Amino acid sequence: MNEKVGIVSLGCAKNQVDAEMMLFTLKQRGYRIVSDPAMADAVIVNTCGFIESSKQESINEIIELGRLKEEGKIKCIIVTGCLAERYKHTVKEQLYEADAVVGIGANESIADILEKCLEGHQEEVYPDKLLCPLEGRRIQSTPSHYAYLKLGDGCNNRCTYCAIPMIRGKLRSRSIESLVEEAERLASDGVKELILIAQDVTRYGLDLYGELKLPSLLKELCKTEGLKWIRLLYCYPDAVTDELIDCIAGEEKILNYIDVPLQHCNDRILKAMNRRGDKKTIVDMINRLRTKIPDIVLRTTFICGFPGETEEEFTELSEFVKEMKFQRLGCFAYSQEEDTPAAGFENQIDEEVKEKRAEIIMEQQMGIMEEYCRSMIGKKIEVVCEGFDRYAECYFGRSAADSPDVDGKVFFRCSDEGKKPQMGEFIQVEVEDMIDCDLIGTAVG
Repeated sequence: MNEKVGIVSLGCAKNQVDAEMMLFTLKQRGYRIVSDPAMADAVIVNTCGFIESSKQESINEIIELGRLKEEGKIKCIIVTGCLAERYKHTVKEQLYEADAVVGIGANESIADILEKCLEGHQEEVYPDKLLCPLEGRRIQSTPSHYAYLKLGDGCNNRCTYCAIPMIRGKLRSRSIESLVEEAERLASDGVKELILIAQDVTRYGLDLYGELKLPSLLKELCKTEGLKWIRLLYCYPDAVTDELIDCIAGEEKILNYIDVPLQHCNDRILKAMNRRGDKKTIVDMINRLRTKIPDIVLRTTFICGFPGETEEEFTELSEFVKEMKFQRLGCFAYSQEEDTPAAGFENQIDEEVKEKRAEIIMEQQMGIMEEYCRSMIGKKIEVVCEGFDRYAECYFGRSAADSPDVDGKVFFRCSDEGKKPQMGEFIQVEVEDMIDCDLIGTAVG
């Protein structure tokens, strides 16, 4: 079989893992995998359908690939992922460029669907979303030194602004045994950093074992030979238990870094969002983390302009951000997603107001991040090398405080000019300066 296949995966790292499993399935069937869609006979677009901006990005990608198809460079286009699952037949009706639109429950059948499309058939397949495979062999698309470990799929939290339960279904956790087995396989392939992901990592195991099992899983993963760093993303504040905090503090491989999406701090807004807990419980969680792990790096996200958010409630959020001094923070304007409860709430806020409020929070955050970066000057930090920047004429990488794609970088030169760090090599760097919230230093030792 000589047909070449490319995958364009959009959105989150969870989607990326799904794409990696599809790549393995296709390769096993005999297809040749190419990284450049323009060089492929067929392209699979693994879409995101979470918020309006991500939906538009997916649509634009399909239209752009359609131009390549019109030029005869691509034979067929298959649309899968969250956009296809959420809007089903509508995607095929409105995007004529697509030869097939398939729901996430069809991921395991992607090779069969592709074969039919290459034969000239038009396909639409929407199996039960719960058939979307939780695990399987993958072709790693990240650099060889780090990989994402997807703990499960779906979510039971039912935040009123979120379409994920509609798209992905209920919480489904993988077994501890299967996750440990995959971690060991990844480590044997050279992975040094494992990044744990799910819609809600902290509720891992609740459906399978009847209790929160993240601390138990972490302790097992820490036994994996070859792993150096384990990073936690998407932890929900109400489930950051003392047991989990003690586990992070006590296990050397678990980074002192945690991503906890808070979304807001005002009690009324949190209740309207159907978020568990209130401002007091959020502050208590932050204090417990910082008391037990003084050098913890906290990443969070907030939503501005949720329906009915008053100027006073926004000001409360703004003051909260100033007070808490999160080292890493993202703020987004509320996206009114159809079929979510919040979409029908009264007092929807004007787009310009929402965007302005998000900009104000991010401007504040830039000052907080600059202050944090300045505090790092003169310190020695461990950095994983990720390449050489020809323009800056220096190497770059990430510290424990930096998650791939969402946080900053560390740029460094080698005091020993004969030494050339390799991709994935861990190096001690003395921080000497900062620019645009990236650190600059020299490799030492």
